[in-house]
Amino acid sequence: MTVPTVDVRLWGKHRGLTSSYPAICHLLDTAAVAGALWDVTLTDEARARTARRLGVSAEVCRQWLCLWAGLHDIGKVSPPFQAMVPEAYKALADDPAYVHKPGAERESLRHDAAGHWALTQILAEWNYAQARTPSQSPHHQVAQLLGGHHGCFHRSLEIKHLKDLEGWMPGLGGPGWAAQRRAHAEAVRHLVGGDGGMPALERALPADVAVRFLGMIVVADWLVSQESVIEARLPAEGWEAGEGELRRHWGGAVAQARSVVTAARLGVARFPARDFGEQFPFVPNALQASVAEDLAGLVDGGGGGLLLVTAPTGDGKTETALHAASVMARASGAGGLYFALPTMATADAMFGRVADFAEANVGGDRALTLLHSMAWLSDAYGQAATTLDAAVGGGLGATVSDGHTATDAGQWLRGAKRGLLAPLGAGTIDQALTGVLPVRYNVLRLLGLSNKVFVVDEAHAYGPWMHSLLVRLLEWLGAMGTPVVLLSATLAGRAATSLVEAYRRGCGFRDPAAVQPVYPGWLYVDAGTGAVSSPRPVASGRPRTVRLDVEGVAWDTSLRGTDAVGAGTRSAVLVRHLEPVVTGGGCALVCCTTVAEAQRTYRLLQDRFPELAAEPDGLMLLHSRYPAQRRKEITDACEAAFGKPRSDDAPGRRPRRAILVATQVVEQSLDLDFDLVVTDLAPLAQLLQRAGRCMRHEREGRPAWVGDDPRLVVLEPAVDGQVAVPRTWGTVYDAALLRRTSVLLRESQTAGIAVPGDVQRLVDAVYAQDFADRLPAAAADQLRRQDAEREASELAEKQLAAMTTVPPPTGLVNLAKLSGERTDLLDEALVTTRLGADSERAVCLYRQPDGGWTLDPQGEIPVPAADRAGGGKRLERDGVRAVMRQTVPIPGRWLAGRGPDQEVPAGWADQPVLSDLVVLRMTPTPQQQLDGDPPGSSWSCRVGDHTLTMSDIGLRRSA
Repeated sequence: MTVPTVDVRLWGKHRGLTSSYPAICHLLDTAAVAGALWDVTLTDEARARTARRLGVSAEVCRQWLCLWAGLHDIGKVSPPFQAMVPEAYKALADDPAYVHKPGAERESLRHDAAGHWALTQILAEWNYAQARTPSQSPHHQVAQLLGGHHGCFHRSLEIKHLKDLEGWMPGLGGPGWAAQRRAHAEAVRHLVGGDGGMPALERALPADVAVRFLGMIVVADWLVSQESVIEARLPAEGWEAGEGELRRHWGGAVAQARSVVTAARLGVARFPARDFGEQFPFVPNALQASVAEDLAGLVDGGGGGLLLVTAPTGDGKTETALHAASVMARASGAGGLYFALPTMATADAMFGRVADFAEANVGGDRALTLLHSMAWLSDAYGQAATTLDAAVGGGLGATVSDGHTATDAGQWLRGAKRGLLAPLGAGTIDQALTGVLPVRYNVLRLLGLSNKVFVVDEAHAYGPWMHSLLVRLLEWLGAMGTPVVLLSATLAGRAATSLVEAYRRGCGFRDPAAVQPVYPGWLYVDAGTGAVSSPRPVASGRPRTVRLDVEGVAWDTSLRGTDAVGAGTRSAVLVRHLEPVVTGGGCALVCCTTVAEAQRTYRLLQDRFPELAAEPDGLMLLHSRYPAQRRKEITDACEAAFGKPRSDDAPGRRPRRAILVATQVVEQSLDLDFDLVVTDLAPLAQLLQRAGRCMRHEREGRPAWVGDDPRLVVLEPAVDGQVAVPRTWGTVYDAALLRRTSVLLRESQTAGIAVPGDVQRLVDAVYAQDFADRLPAAAADQLRRQDAEREASELAEKQLAAMTTVPPPTGLVNLAKLSGERTDLLDEALVTTRLGADSERAVCLYRQPDGGWTLDPQGEIPVPAADRAGGGKRLERDGVRAVMRQTVPIPGRWLAGRGPDQEVPAGWADQPVLSDLVVLRMTPTPQQQLDGDPPGSSWSCRVGDHTLTMSDIGLRRSA
């Protein structure tokens, strides 16, 4: 079959190259690499599943993917794009074949939009099916899909547009331009399809298949756009795009495509069949044994599925999930794993555990990424590798030539928006949830999850906004056939039902299926039939009863540690409960609601127990408002002091007596074990999480005063015997949930809380619709008012999520609904900051006696590039890391009235990660303003009407 004549003067790539790269070469390169991605990154089962969804053979699916990838940049054959390189465009402008309307080359027409418009005509000529309404038409859908290859779909065209493309869009050029677009497209089609050609698309693509195809096309485009790849493929001077030349270029592109993909560390992880006992060096507990024995029989039907596991903290849910993921991956043909967690700290900890599991139990391509906004600072993740062997994979424990293990992610995967493409990953939940927000390149997030087992830890830990996003994501994952594992310590029945129902809807089952989670236990949802298995209850390996001491206290945390405290105040009650630790030994956790209260509590205990404060690790403070490096050091010290016992523990690793004062960061982030937990009142689920830190592990040598059962002391802010939420708490917790929790705690105080026996009952009871009926009339009326406020707030968040998230995949043909119908794309920070939380990131600079500035009070870390006035080299990576290690999150309201002093130094502004920082220029705090700090340990600066102070207790604000 004759290949049409293509004009090689039409360039596709230019910047950074020794010469322009013809558009047809770039299109063919992209088509070839898209085919390699189909071959290398999808399992046989995934390819077969896609073919079934489209009703064609897997070979036709592959041809369509390659063809469409080869058409993605057809819009570059247009005057506005070609005119971007004036010297190249001059030859075209002087050629009568390329006449166009005056000024067409100056039209504001992006080449991706030009491709969307132009391809509607080309695909119609190829007999792609056409519906009466363009937005529902298969031929328009593919054009729209390819027009979205820069991360944002464009609005659907109307019939009037299709009848006169150039009239509505002069930038497309005249007939000569249209003829060359057709020639480029025909050349790609003939080379991709071979002499046999390929069928036209007869019905619209399912939305989940469409975004997966586009995701692979975007990845292919990025891979072949690397300068090193293009330079090796540049045609010789005088090259003509005749039939022979094009066939040879296509052959070369196909020959190197697989190596381009594997060099990027893209591929499929393999999960060999192994018993639980082969995967882990310990005997499975009841939960783990139940899943190991029964899950394989439930997933034998193949396809995706959802596993819901509910069990107390410390009952081995992580190992259960990793074993289940391997079983579900084998059954479904998934080629990877992503472990999603609620916080960066939990993600950092899980990264190491996934790496260890992968080293011992995963084969194939095992590149592992850590995904959150600060991942590149993690010591566990390390700096980006630059010279990894392209042939990584093979058997278990494979290594690459430079000594890195096969789980190291290479430099390409560590680029922006690429981390989820790695076969294995651990990170924060927002990295996945962004896939269902109308942000640029959301399709890459969905692609990254589509062929993995998706594990969600702490599924109960998300408010209405995040929960709504997770519901929508589960709909998409159900449609994609993605296996899902949900883990929770305290999941209410209605929350479990909403998650399970979302996944079933994605799988095509809209009939309700009530879910009653058992605790501890698990259930399974079959993606092929929609059937929900009967719940499998299991016995907890560590049944226990949490002893409760609930004390109403007068809230006095505004006091400094040196002030007197009165009887019945929080301070007095706290000191009374902690005295046995000081006199009899042991380790206690004090969990505070706000950072400011944690700081004041620490100062109080310093004053009341100076002998404890003088001991190494005797009195510790942990919260989020420390510089990143200091917070890591404290976290490491806490894990060393209070972590899980090890067989190789050195004597004295655990302090003889110690108190850790902390905020909610200890609920999920750390595996810590205390003899006593004292906590401010919080919603019931969070109190149960904190109780799980008391006597968490089997440990010899606990003090005699501890007793046989864990003990939770709850300090309840009260006025006249009623819960009174302190003003300092703001909106941290919902007042109605606190009141409901208080009632349940006092009802449980005599007998304690049996774990796990009472947990599910209490978690469901705290949300009961008729809860107020059990209270006296006045209290019931007040609770109903508070409930109404909470429900209104939750409804507002859910409605915002409904308006914000992308539509569910079922019946979605017009891809603009995924992004293009929004006037502006969302800022990804909307999800990563938990519904736009008021937070910024600051860095302190400390004024030294010689007038210079450093990143540390000791004056040992100079400020990188601080004196750069412009020009020269950019700040090096090590300098950026040094700055970011000293950053601290700060409430935005603290920065009201900020001035020029808070701007970043010269030399930082051209580094995106540094340019948005707020600079706090600190000088030693005057003696009269020390506010409890030891002399010489405190640094302050003025921002607006407030003073910000950094000391051993972290950053704080005062008037």
